[in-house]
Order: sequence, then structure tokens, then C-alpha cells
Amino acid sequence: MSRSGDTGLLGEQLAAAYLERRGMRLAERRYRCRFGEIDLVAWDGDTLCFVEVKTRTSCTVGLPREYVTAKKQEKLRSAALLYLSERGLDCPARFDVAEVYLKAGRRARIDYIKNAF
Repeated sequence: MSRSGDTGLLGEQLAAAYLERRGMRLAERRYRCRFGEIDLVAWDGDTLCFVEVKTRTSCTVGLPREYVTAKKQEKLRSAALLYLSERGLDCPARFDVAEVYLKAGRRARIDYIKNAF
């Protein structure tokens, strides 16, 4: 796995732990389908959250949330609809973004954006 792949996987693990500490229940990690991948799927009460995790070691090229483009959002919506359909779910849903900031020698920081799009 590439270094950036390692960073992304670590970010997803940290984001999953963050959600669990806040009482959310993970339903799935790295859901893959023909539309792409959803990093995390978690229940927040009766709402199913589709979470895009963006991990950065530097913000010199912009904030992580800026990389959840309109095209990426459309892919996530399509993947989420398929996820709901495959599981026969009819529930409230939302799209969140977890920004994970990693800096050597420091504790990771997570900014969590509910209803990001």
C-alpha cells in the first residue's frame, strides 16, 4: 500500500473511533459498489450517516472538505441509494465529512461536519 493509502486508512480508523466515542454505531467500513466507495456508514440514533473521511498531513493545498467535489458528492449519493436499497432500509439519512489532520509528534485532530452536503 502506498504511503497516502496508509494515511487514508489511518484517518478512517481514527474517524471510526471518533464516531464510536460519540455514541454512533458503525454499520460498515469501506462499502464498495459500482459507484465507488463510502468510507464509513454509521447510525446516529435512527439516522444513517454516510461519512466521507478526508485525511491530511498539511493544508497547503486546501482544506480536506474542499476535495469532496460535486462529482464526488454525486457518486456518494448514488452509492448511498444502492446501500439503502440492498439492505431494504427506509430511514433518515445524511452525508457527513470527517476531516482528519495528522501532524508528526502531535495528536490527531478531527473536525466533523454533519450534513456536509
